[in-house]
Amino acid sequence: MSPTGQAFQWPMRVYWEDTDAGGIVFYANYLKFFERSRTEWLRSLGIEQQRLRERTGGIFVVTKTTVRYHRPARLDDELIVTARLIEKGRASLIIAQSALLKSEREQVLLSEGTIRIGWVEAASLKPARIPAHLLDRLETTT
Repeated sequence: MSPTGQAFQWPMRVYWEDTDAGGIVFYANYLKFFERSRTEWLRSLGIEQQRLRERTGGIFVVTKTTVRYHRPARLDDELIVTARLIEKGRASLIIAQSALLKSEREQVLLSEGTIRIGWVEAASLKPARIPAHLLDRLETTT
């Protein structure tokens, strides 16, 4: 994600495992696509989740999702899955995400949503404040 708030983009292809018997992406798999894009967005900011857990004892967990489906993705489609931070709190983040069909002419919106992730202590899963150094790193993304 750039300092201008432009969405992070992650390319992805639809595989057999992502589809139903009709070759259409199973609706719940969009949440997996969003997860991968969020993980790669954090990684692009130098935030690796396993290392974060080891160093801080905390982890991000999904606390709420809202997804709207516009068009289906199909087997072998090339997608662009985006992530853009839209709200930053002391204990949670809200990220806008979308899955777009990559085509030669234009990108077609397939699905969009918002994901709220909260910070918890890994051992107890009790809510906690996001460490200040993480909030600082995220400061340039809003």
